[in-house]
Amino acid sequence: MSAELCEFRPDASCVTPLYLQLVTTLSEGIRCGWWQPDEALPSERTLSDRLAVSRHTARKAIELLCERGMLTRKHGSGTYLTHPPTLQQPLSRLTNLSEELRRRGCSAGSRWLSRETGIASPDEMLALGLSPNSLVSRLKRLRTANDVVIAIESSTIPARYLPDPTAVTESLYGYLGAQHTAPVRALQHLRAVNATAEQARVAGFEPGAAMLYITRVGYLADGAAVELTHSHCHSDHYDFVAELRR
Repeated sequence: MSAELCEFRPDASCVTPLYLQLVTTLSEGIRCGWWQPDEALPSERTLSDRLAVSRHTARKAIELLCERGMLTRKHGSGTYLTHPPTLQQPLSRLTNLSEELRRRGCSAGSRWLSRETGIASPDEMLALGLSPNSLVSRLKRLRTANDVVIAIESSTIPARYLPDPTAVTESLYGYLGAQHTAPVRALQHLRAVNATAEQARVAGFEPGAAMLYITRVGYLADGAAVELTHSHCHSDHYDFVAELRR
């Protein structure tokens, strides 16, 4: 067990449950490299004995980290670090996230948070060039790679291109491509942000975790805006590459 972890002291006076205090400590240790991928973590009994916590507390902390995709249990062997998937996306090319993940040997997935239709908001009307009272379809989901949440994504599509948001089951671009309405170009804006408490709760990120906030507007060949997407990407899993020429 690392010397840093041995310094963990549960704070009984803190309003944060003890198992969440341990989750925070273990998460920070994972990010700081206390253990390497495929290296076994201390057992529940070892954590309990060395850190003066109950076996129940140690078990809940490990189970939550497994749910977040940071750890994996191997029956009869122990609990190990997972290989964190990292997506390297080019900034000079419009890419499909699902296809990029598969190209890199990752299993792409989504966990839907909502799929609904409604009246376009002022921001949506401005970004998509819509008239007042225009209908839009909204999709909100967690994007995953190898079952690890890497981003929170919210997309708005004019209803004339996507009248039924539940028709999108996996890839949004795959659906739009089948309808011959996939974007052929896009404008993206990136900036660094920190995860809010709500984003941390929804996606299992640490509150305040470093994230990349990406706003993208996709356009058809005739110049019509077909997609407005806001993505909050965990910086541990995203790299962006741009080729610069003089």
